[in-house]
Amino acid sequence: MIKPRSGERAPGVAQLEPGSFRDPDSRVFYAGDGVLRVLSEQGRSDWEAFAASALFAEATAAGQIVGTEPAEGEAGLEGALERPAAAVLRHEVIPYVSYPYEWPFGMLKDAALLQLDLLRRALAEELILKDSSPYNIQWRGSQPVFIDIGSFERLRAGEPWAGYRQFCMLFLYPLMLRAHKSVSFRPWLRGSLDGIAPRECAALMSFRDFFRRGVATHVLLHARLDRRHEASERDIRAELRKAGFRKELIEANVRGLEKTVRRLEWDPPASVWTEYGKTTTYSEADADRKEEIVRSAVGARRLGRVWDLGANDGRYSRLAAQHADYVVATDADEAVVESLYQSLKQEGNRRILPLALDITDPSPGLGWRGAERKTLAERGTPDLTLCLALVHHVSISGNVPIADFLDWLYGLETALVIEFPTREDPMVRRLLARKRDDAHPDYQREWFEQCLAERFELEHAEELAGGGRVIYVARPRG
Repeated sequence: MIKPRSGERAPGVAQLEPGSFRDPDSRVFYAGDGVLRVLSEQGRSDWEAFAASALFAEATAAGQIVGTEPAEGEAGLEGALERPAAAVLRHEVIPYVSYPYEWPFGMLKDAALLQLDLLRRALAEELILKDSSPYNIQWRGSQPVFIDIGSFERLRAGEPWAGYRQFCMLFLYPLMLRAHKSVSFRPWLRGSLDGIAPRECAALMSFRDFFRRGVATHVLLHARLDRRHEASERDIRAELRKAGFRKELIEANVRGLEKTVRRLEWDPPASVWTEYGKTTTYSEADADRKEEIVRSAVGARRLGRVWDLGANDGRYSRLAAQHADYVVATDADEAVVESLYQSLKQEGNRRILPLALDITDPSPGLGWRGAERKTLAERGTPDLTLCLALVHHVSISGNVPIADFLDWLYGLETALVIEFPTREDPMVRRLLARKRDDAHPDYQREWFEQCLAERFELEHAEELAGGGRVIYVARPRG
C-alpha cells in the first residue's frame, strides 16, 4: 500500500487515508510506518475467501497484488468503520503514490489489462471485483500492482459486474480517445475523478470510429442505455437475476474488453523533447562533466527518495537509482514519458516511476474536501531533487519568478542539484526571443545565485567548460 514519507505523521497515531472512505466494509489507515486496512464482518468474510484462493497466492507471488497479511493487536482503530470492525490487515508499503492523470498511455493501458486479468481469474474462483478504478492500482517502478484488497468479494449469482461502467469511464474511454482521436485523457481525468461519461465519449467519435473494435458496443450502445435508464426506477439487478443472468456473460464481456484494450495503440509524435538527445547543445565533454557532478552528488550518501524534474529520457534518473531507494521521474511531455516508461518496462526497472506532469501546474488536491487525491509533496517529499535543464523552462516558458521556484524547492526540505542556463545559452536565447525585450528581468545568474544562497547552503558550483550553463549542488538551510 501507499504511505507518505516517514516522519510526516505523528508516531503511534492511526491516521485515516482520506481516499478510502467510499467502501463501508474496508478502510485504510496509517500507523507508524505501517499501512493497515480495517474490515467489517462482511469485509472479513470476503477477505477470507480471497486469501484462500489460488489467485491470491499466485498474484501476490508475481507482484501483481500488494503483499497482505492479517495484523494482530492493532489498537486505536475503534470506530474506523460505521459498522463494527471485525479484522485488520497489514499491507506492504508502495514507494510512491501516483494517479492516472499523471500516467502516459502505456501505463494506463497496462493498468487496465492488469485489472481485467485479475477480474477474469477471480471469476474462475467465484470471486469478483466490486469496482474497477485505476486508483486501485499503483506502481513499483514500471510494474503495476493492485492495492485494493477490499475490492475482492464473493460472486453473487445472477448479478452483473458492477464495475463495468467505471472501467469504461476511467480506463477504456480515455485509452480510446488517445488511440483513435489523439486526445490526451490526462486533463479530462484530472478534471473529473469519475472519468469520461459514455455520452461524452460518443460525442467525440466520428461515424467512421463506430466501426472500430469495441466502439459501437462499449461507447454507442452504452450511451444509449444510459439515456434510456437515466430516469428509470427499475431494479436492473433484480430483473437480471430473474432473467437468469450468468457468470459466463461477465467472462465473455471481460474477454472482449481485453481484446479491445490490447489492440489500442498510441504512436507518440516526435517533439523537440523526444529528439532532445540528438539536438542538445551540450558538447560531449560538458555532458560527461555534468554526469560526473550528478554522480558525485547522488553518491555522497544513501538516499531514500529522489525526484528528477524534467527527466526527459531518464539518463539522470537511472544514475540516481543506483544510490537511492526510489526515483520519481517527471516530465511535462507525455510522449517523452511514454518512451521512458516503455524502456523501463523492457528493462524490468522497479526503482524509477515515470510521471507525465508539468511542474509549473502540478497535480492539486482533488476529490472530497480536496483530500482524496493529494499534491506531490503530500504524497512524500524527496531527499534530493534534480533540476537539470529545467529552470529556464519554469521561469521563461512558465513565467514563474526565480525566487518563487526556489521557495517551492526550499519548502520541500530537499537537497538540490540544479542547473542554471544563463542568458547566453542557445535554448535560453530561443525562449527569450519569443518575449518582449524587457521580459524576465529576474532571469539573471547573479539574482539566481543570491536567491539560492538565501535558501540553501551551497556545496559546489561549477560552470561547464562550454559556457552558458552552471550547476549547483546545495542543501537547505536549517
